[in-house]
Amino acid sequence: MTGIRCETDRRGVARLVLARPEKRNALDSAMIGALAETAGRLAGDSGVRVVVLSAEGPVFSAGGDLDWMRAQMAAESETRRREARALAMALKALNDLPKPLIGRVHGDAYGGGVGLMSVCDVVLAAAGTRFGLTETRLGLSPATIGPYVVERMGAARARQVFFSPRLFGAEEAATLGLVSRVVDPGALDAAIEDEVAAYLTAAPGAVAASKALVARLGSRVDEAAIEASIDALVARWETDEAEEGTRAFFEKRPPGWTRRE
Repeated sequence: MTGIRCETDRRGVARLVLARPEKRNALDSAMIGALAETAGRLAGDSGVRVVVLSAEGPVFSAGGDLDWMRAQMAAESETRRREARALAMALKALNDLPKPLIGRVHGDAYGGGVGLMSVCDVVLAAAGTRFGLTETRLGLSPATIGPYVVERMGAARARQVFFSPRLFGAEEAATLGLVSRVVDPGALDAAIEDEVAAYLTAAPGAVAASKALVARLGSRVDEAAIEASIDALVARWETDEAEEGTRAFFEKRPPGWTRRE
């Protein structure tokens, strides 16, 4: 499957792996579709007890694929909206997964990578991992991932990083609520296994019901929020700032709004 690997062991532990290391696991149309399809399959598989989301290569995910984003700049509005909706539905499918979803994060996690973390129930990150919501540097906004990022952090904490493209470390990510626990890189797999083992002692139906109850009792991401995020992303794709930001990136120069001393 394009950009994704998924294998389930005899215990019912599914390993969902971002497998596009040559592109720093950046999300493009094919990978987004594969994530949605795989999430749907895992949701309906009674043999799956726990899902671990991880990544091949030196980083977790660099966010949105720049070639994919550049294609949206040249596309018609309906195509842009279709692509934005595909990303929104992939995130929703992972967020609504009736199984525990554990994120194993290392290296870098930017933009859409932070969005993927935000739909996980538990996120363990290796010390030294860097994070960032860097979309505004390109004249865009973290719109489609926004409902999940804000739900994860809360509005007050989201204000600290949601519209600033600065990078921040694993310890700050933990204080923001993005990361559940920071561990030494060499201990990351053992820490993941500890999380997995606990869920394997619980009744699968009870886990699913409890996860659904949390969603019902919390500030659930509803259809209106998803539609608003799609509208916001499409609107940004159609701005002069977005055109300038993506062009500047590919031309390896500062965008026009960058202040020069």
